[in-house]
Amino acid sequence: MFRFGLRRFATAAEAASPYGIKVSKAQGSVNGFVGAIGNTPLIRLGRLSEETGCDIYGKAEFMNPGGSVKDRAALYVVKDAEEKGLIKPGGTIVEGTAGNTGIGLAHVCRSKGYKCVIYMPNTQSRGKIDLLRLLGAEVFPVPAVAFENPENYNHQAKRHAEKTENSVWTNQFDNVANRRAHIETTGPEIWAQLGGKLDGFTCATGTGGTLAGVTRYLKEVSDGRTECWLADPPGSVLFSYITSGGKLNERTGGSITEGIGQGRVTDNLKPEIKLINNALHISDEKSIAMVYRLLDEEGLYMGASSALNVVAAYELAKKLGPGKSVATILCDGAYRYADRLFSKKWLDSKGLYEAIPEHLRKYIVLE
Repeated sequence: MFRFGLRRFATAAEAASPYGIKVSKAQGSVNGFVGAIGNTPLIRLGRLSEETGCDIYGKAEFMNPGGSVKDRAALYVVKDAEEKGLIKPGGTIVEGTAGNTGIGLAHVCRSKGYKCVIYMPNTQSRGKIDLLRLLGAEVFPVPAVAFENPENYNHQAKRHAEKTENSVWTNQFDNVANRRAHIETTGPEIWAQLGGKLDGFTCATGTGGTLAGVTRYLKEVSDGRTECWLADPPGSVLFSYITSGGKLNERTGGSITEGIGQGRVTDNLKPEIKLINNALHISDEKSIAMVYRLLDEEGLYMGASSALNVVAAYELAKKLGPGKSVATILCDGAYRYADRLFSKKWLDSKGLYEAIPEHLRKYIVLE
């Protein structure tokens, strides 16, 4: 009787969640932190899909174990160093990063037994520095200067690695292992999750790895049918570079988004730049409004970069027309940015308070 009762509940559970059981069987268990990176869900965004007559999807990269899409790049640049024999057990990984790559690297290094050293602009929040140190990284905040300046945080990271025994600078911007991560994982996952039915893909770029890698895979597997568009914030030169056919303008201005936008074409992006169909320029006003829409309409607590990507997917869907499917990247959640994104004082200081629809201002709960 007792056994029958247990079987009844087990059968009912399997019937109630057949998809969950199927996914769990396929995934099985994983080995440590690095085994949990990737294979994130693809979420259909209901309200935006209804408005456009398309299916708009967000790849839930905030569900990676380190909390962002950068876990993938972090793992692959470390794997690349191991495969090339550039680092031995107990060695030191050094990187110049202002955000999530550093957090991903700190996690990966802890799981693999490496030391982690991070150079970052001293304009970054105290909370971000404290988090990296909590994860065991040694952090060097340095003056924020242009990439061309030898004191730029990336160049300082490189010099640190050169003078440290058993150390490697992972060089996220120009190390194409970053791009490889998305050719081998992110792109194939999106394609498989949609059963090969994808008309458009768009996302912003910082290092270029995600956009370049996913674009390369999707263009090959779809025989060029899937359109791939850059989403670019204010202050970046890449929108003008792509829409002008290769003219690189001087970088001016800035954006509330972090970790995206670029003043140059990185080595990760360079091989695939001609595969990118076009580009969308997304204003901060549109991005901040989408942060609030996603929270209100989808229950998704997303950072500004994720929101920018969703705005771009929405605009691309409208360009492609009803019945099409479009995917983008939900890079990370709002947890690391809440003190700004939901603060009236901060929104006022950026001139963005009025960009938030009146009925959504109820979520502005911080002073």
